[in-house]
Amino acid sequence: MSEPNRLSHRQQAMLDFIRSFMVETGYPPTIREIGRAVGISSTSVVNYNLNRLQEMKYLSRERDVSRGLRLSVGKSRLIPDVVRIPLAGGIRAGEPVEFNVEAFGDEDPIELSRDLLPHYDRSQPLYALQVRGDSMIDAMVNDGDIVIMTPHHAARDGDMVAVWLSDRDESTLKYYYQEGDRIRLQPANPIMAPILVDPSVVQVKGKVLMVVRQLGKPAAHHST
Repeated sequence: MSEPNRLSHRQQAMLDFIRSFMVETGYPPTIREIGRAVGISSTSVVNYNLNRLQEMKYLSRERDVSRGLRLSVGKSRLIPDVVRIPLAGGIRAGEPVEFNVEAFGDEDPIELSRDLLPHYDRSQPLYALQVRGDSMIDAMVNDGDIVIMTPHHAARDGDMVAVWLSDRDESTLKYYYQEGDRIRLQPANPIMAPILVDPSVVQVKGKVLMVVRQLGKPAAHHST
């Protein structure tokens, strides 16, 4: 008779994938990502095995959240403390586009190990934006990456910030520089020109704290 808490080969493979995915990305995989990784085409079979792992206390689940997996501390020894960060939406790293960075939501939060945020103050709110465009590629911010933001309404030269341009009703992610009577919003892509605007139309909405890379790219890194 098999031991009640003994992992099957399939369950061990799922657990190993969840661990490696979270180390690389900083957040949990979806059910479909788990299925693809271990060769299970049926989401119901993945669900069954996740339920078994939960019963054996290898993980916990929030069923109304698409990335609602969390590894148990005693079993995994991987993530002793997790910071849940609301994914507010997307922002262009390119030409400015309309986007309301105030419209935070928690339908699909990002979960990061607190080890990745060593200087994080729990009283400090955070939110996440998914980057669209390639104007910041030389800053290692690529299309599809997630930027972790702290709300700020002021910036210093060289800060990477999300700004709202009130004259265009548009937002963008750029480096910020004060140049005399103008603000220069500088891309990190040599083929793209900076945006020069009057300070009166620039509303700083947040500063980039760190970047979470897509799966298959280098791991999360902090903004300089």
